[in-house]
Order: sequence, then C-alpha cells, then structure tokens
Amino acid sequence: QVQLKESGGGLVQAGGSLRLSCEVSGRTTSILGWFRQAPGKGREFVAAVTWNSRSAYYADSVKGRFTISRDNAKNTVYLLMDALKPDDTGIYYCARVSGDPYLGNYDSWGQGTQVTVSS
Repeated sequence: QVQLKESGGGLVQAGGSLRLSCEVSGRTTSILGWFRQAPGKGREFVAAVTWNSRSAYYADSVKGRFTISRDNAKNTVYLLMDALKPDDTGIYYCARVSGDPYLGNYDSWGQGTQVTVSS
C-alpha cells in the first residue's frame, strides 16, 4: 500500500513559480505523477516520471514550463512550475500511475494541494 501526501500549493501571480512536493510512504518502482482538477472540470494529466527518472512525460499544456523530478532516497516527487498561468489553477494531486501515464489511470493518490494563479 502506497500513501501520498502533497504540499507546496498556494496563491501566486501569473508568471510566478511554485514547487510542489509529494511524500511517498512505502517503496515503489511505479511511475509517479501529478494530475490536476480545476473547478467544474475533470481530471487532467499534468506530468509523470519513471522510477529511475530516465523518462518524464508532460501534458502539452505544461510542456516547457513544468519540470517533474523524483528523489527515491527521500521518497519524494517534485513538480516545479514556472511561468504559471491562471489556467493552471486547480487542485494538484500526486498519484501512482497505472499503465500509460497519458491515459490518466491512477491506483493511489493523495488529498491534493490547491494552486491558485491570479491574473
């Protein structure tokens, strides 16, 4: 059983940066990632990374602005978000990915952390 706990969300102006962290309890070699949910919208894949960090996956909407990384020694996954836009507003969830990361299937996720980007 893997448990995930997100932190690092907050309020930031457009163009600013935030770094989200996800503490993972229990060892896992699974792909870990982030998805987000904006008010009134469905879940949206954001980014994912393999256990050895050799491969990273990004949604087109965040490519070039967000960077996902993973420190297995600390059991932590990070999401560095730069050049934030109001459209990035939402609750960000850290998750263990099941299968193709672009398909948005997850078998565990945390409580989420709110990110609000003001214009």
